[in-house]
Amino acid sequence: MSDKIENLINSSVGKKIMGALGVTVPTELLRYHAQQPNFFSGALLFGAGNNAQLVDATLRNLQDSDASLALTTECAAQASAAVETTVAERYQALVFDGSGFTDGLQLIQAYRFFNANIRKLRPSGRIVILGRPHMNCATPEAAAAQRALEGLSRSLAKEVGSKGATAQLITVAEGAEANLDSSLRFVLSPKSAYISGQVIKVRSAAVNKTADWHKPLAGKIALVTGASRGIGAAIAETLARDGATVVGVDVVQMESELAKVMSRLNGLPVIADITSSDAPAKIAAALIKAGGADIVVHNAGVTRDKTIANMSEQFWQMTLDINLAAAQRITNELLSSGALNDGGSIIGVSSMNGIGGQRGQTNYAASKAGVIGYVDFMAKSDELAARNITVNAVAPGFIETAMTAAIPLFTRMFGRRLNSLSQGGLPVDVAETIAFFGNPASRGVSGNTVRVCGQSWFGA
Repeated sequence: MSDKIENLINSSVGKKIMGALGVTVPTELLRYHAQQPNFFSGALLFGAGNNAQLVDATLRNLQDSDASLALTTECAAQASAAVETTVAERYQALVFDGSGFTDGLQLIQAYRFFNANIRKLRPSGRIVILGRPHMNCATPEAAAAQRALEGLSRSLAKEVGSKGATAQLITVAEGAEANLDSSLRFVLSPKSAYISGQVIKVRSAAVNKTADWHKPLAGKIALVTGASRGIGAAIAETLARDGATVVGVDVVQMESELAKVMSRLNGLPVIADITSSDAPAKIAAALIKAGGADIVVHNAGVTRDKTIANMSEQFWQMTLDINLAAAQRITNELLSSGALNDGGSIIGVSSMNGIGGQRGQTNYAASKAGVIGYVDFMAKSDELAARNITVNAVAPGFIETAMTAAIPLFTRMFGRRLNSLSQGGLPVDVAETIAFFGNPASRGVSGNTVRVCGQSWFGA
């Protein structure tokens, strides 16, 4: 019955009724499809503040897209070469380079750019602001100006979310300009449809040129735990779409479902309980036989919800073991055994509840916060840096899965609207972010936790 009600609500008639009642009718998000010719198509306006330092790196990418470019006078003056431009009445993206700001009052230049052009942004449009890491600045005034860009980007995301548009900030360390490509292309593309109000940090690293941006993972081996259904299956499918051979892991109870997914993707199924003592060695052996892992996705997880006063010690320990400790044991084994190749990627799946907390989920929230702490620490590891291995995490919000489908209808309708895009995300939204982290061109992206939540109003 609930599905019939939702189908009515989402129909054209239902949307008119909901609109008349004053209920937000979300804009349908434009997501990636394999036939899409390039990462960005449409009119794009590029502006810059004084002494902008990322103009050429940005133009290098935009000129490789299907963008119809327009540059502000300030931006064009700072480009090292002339760019053919076309002015449009409306834009699919607004990009602003504020990397040269050294004083807070210089942000008047960003105000003037967005004040004059924000109404020209199309539905499902993109806003991208470029800056420098504030803690790397030479003066406190410069640090304040660069950190101010984060408040600006998050607020802009909330102002344009009702039209299905998003806003992000990319901070690029000095010397990391060549590492900008994958991040800029990701946030401008439909692959980032359910990500908004986020900061992606780019640091200097070895530069890997991507021969085919449609198949960036060609020849790579990807491990995905909990791969038989839901978000895990979507991750496996997306990585395979991008060219990877997937090694999927799940428990014996899910053997049939895992076999179907892996058969469809030409992947390799591995049956293992990740909490068992022999699981790390078993997984490592399977990966070594396949050629070693280039991408490791720790997706397997459980919820055992109770308030802490009513929660058994068994449920507490089970959740922490599956969601956190098992992933750490597996990672340690893959690193020590050589089953994780140099230049690889480790990706953890956290949760918005690990950031903002949730009543009745102390065990789950603790485990998912632990994932972020693990990523923060490991991203600074000298061993991983020497091997050019990145470590990142995704933090999903309200994602439409079998688990959320079991929530009562009106609670579900309310929950999915608690974000700037006023809707739930899809498993593929989480998967696209993981594929971005795993892209060889993302070597400069490490120590990030990107929230795939439509800019949740809580914890974001």
